Amino acid sequence: MPPAASLVALLHGPDQPGLVARVAGWIFERGGNILHADQHRDMDAGIFFQRIEWVPALGDASADAAAFRIFAQSLGMSARVASSAERPRLAVFVSKADHCFHDLVLRWKAGEFACELAAVVSNHADLAPVARGYGLSFHHLPVNAATKPADEARQLALLASLDIGLVVLARYMQVLSADFLRQLGRPVINIHHSFLPAFAGGKPYHQAAARGVKLIGATAHYATAILDDGPIIQQDVARVTHRHGVDDLVRKGRDLEKSVLAQAVRWHLENRVLVYGNKTVVFD
Repeated sequence: MPPAASLVALLHGPDQPGLVARVAGWIFERGGNILHADQHRDMDAGIFFQRIEWVPALGDASADAAAFRIFAQSLGMSARVASSAERPRLAVFVSKADHCFHDLVLRWKAGEFACELAAVVSNHADLAPVARGYGLSFHHLPVNAATKPADEARQLALLASLDIGLVVLARYMQVLSADFLRQLGRPVINIHHSFLPAFAGGKPYHQAAARGVKLIGATAHYATAILDDGPIIQQDVARVTHRHGVDDLVRKGRDLEKSVLAQAVRWHLENRVLVYGNKTVVFD
């Protein structure tokens, strides 16, 4: 028999004595069984963070989720509760670069991501045959500077019609406007090919080569209205030397981009990322 669906709560708020015991006690009193629990305290800000996963007693899991939110409020905490049975519908945005796209699709096909890959959206038609070869729905929606509001409106209409819960920018070489992000109202994960905050914007590998860095990196972050400035989910680096040219940096960077983006998407789908201000707490 398949394992019972669990509930995952991410909560944060002012630190106070007894929070761990009170949360665990609430779950115990309702007949739940805790599977995992992790917490973190921001010593400077006095903020408590927790991720707790439990199997509720037989009954209505949605009722338990709603009750937990009310309980968290009574502790002065903000809480987000999700079920392990939920499988968000995901849209991947791509341009012409295909390495992150292939990696995400193959991992999804291997069962690594708890989601439904509902659509591939691109401002170019280059990857249409490949996407359809994977059996995925491909949508070619060009974006031009002169018509960007109308172009983004078409994207938003598509995402709404598909009930998309998460957008992943897999080297999508377009800047999403603040209006797009506001109207979408769903998280957007971007992969940037540098170790942010260094070398934001275009051609980061060229910037890195010109600066003579000894480390290059990749950063997966939530997209915000400020370019390459959203809360960081995951980063990684590779060493380079004076012998490495731009092409070498690009080649080495592609491996980083794939693994960093995949890890960020996985953590998000497993409800391990708690956004706080412009930072994240990641319960890995």
